[in-house]
This record gives sequence, structure tokens and C-alpha cells, in this order.
Amino acid sequence: MIYPIVKYGDPVLEKQAATVSEFDTPELHTLLEDMFESMYAARGVGLAAPQIGISKRIAVIDVSTGEDPEAKLVLINPEIIKVEGVQSSEEGCLSIPGFRENVNRGKKVTVRAQNAKGEFWEQTGEDLLARAFQHETDHLHGKLYITHVSALKRDLIRRKIKKLVKDGEWK
Repeated sequence: MIYPIVKYGDPVLEKQAATVSEFDTPELHTLLEDMFESMYAARGVGLAAPQIGISKRIAVIDVSTGEDPEAKLVLINPEIIKVEGVQSSEEGCLSIPGFRENVNRGKKVTVRAQNAKGEFWEQTGEDLLARAFQHETDHLHGKLYITHVSALKRDLIRRKIKKLVKDGEWK
């Protein structure tokens, strides 16, 4: 099932998501499949559960955009445990469509998370994967990428979105 992507302005995007404590259930496996399907349909490389209106600490990432089945990652209750270096690159978000800004992130990042069975795993990623780890983990803490841009740029984005809402173009 393809879920609609929740857009900026929905409170679910700005609150801490709940920790997952039940693993290896049919519901969890279905949710994960649906999240990958929803992410691919939206042409993203990552998707956090709050972005589909589910306030749980779950994210999926595939920086190959479906080209490499081995690149599919499930992050449940993820934590960033190490950040090295800095990269600056343009970043966008499925929940803030049409907007992109330069964001500084760690260049090399290690994440510790659980898989669908509840088993802990760690992985270090660089460049786009490091950016995805940080972006999706931020979502689970109720933070959007625009919190990493200047207050002036953030205010400009908010005002543009407010106008889109007023004009009925932000649904």
C-alpha cells in the first residue's frame, strides 16, 4: 500500500516519535514493505514513519532508489553514534516538496539501529548514505532539515508554504 506523504505543517512531523518495542510481527513487516513502496513511489531515498503519519521510530533508506536490493536498510530505534567530517550539499525532503537548501551534515556517520526482528546492527555510511542516516534520524526526533538552515531562509520557506496553503496549493 502506498501511503500519502505528510506535509510540513502537520504536527506529527515535529514531535518525538515513539520507541518501537514489538518486533517480528506481521503488522511491522507489512508497514516496512509499505514504507519502501511509498518511498519509491515518491522517488525518495529515505522515509521516516512520521512522514506517513505514524509516530514510531522507524525509517527506511535505499540510496540506490530501488536499483540494488542489498542497499535497502531498515532502521528501527536508530541512534547516530559517531559523526566524522563535514559535507555541505543540497538537501530536500518529501514532506517539504519543491524546496531544497544547502545543509551541513557529517560526512561519515555510524548509526546503530534494530532490524525488523529486533536485532541490533551498526553501519557506517559516507556522503549520501551519511546524509540519509542523519536526515531520517532527525525526523524521528521531530526535526526537519530546515532546522539546519539559517533563520532567514527558514522563515522564507515558511512564508512561501503559508502562501501555498492560503492559495490551496499545499495539501
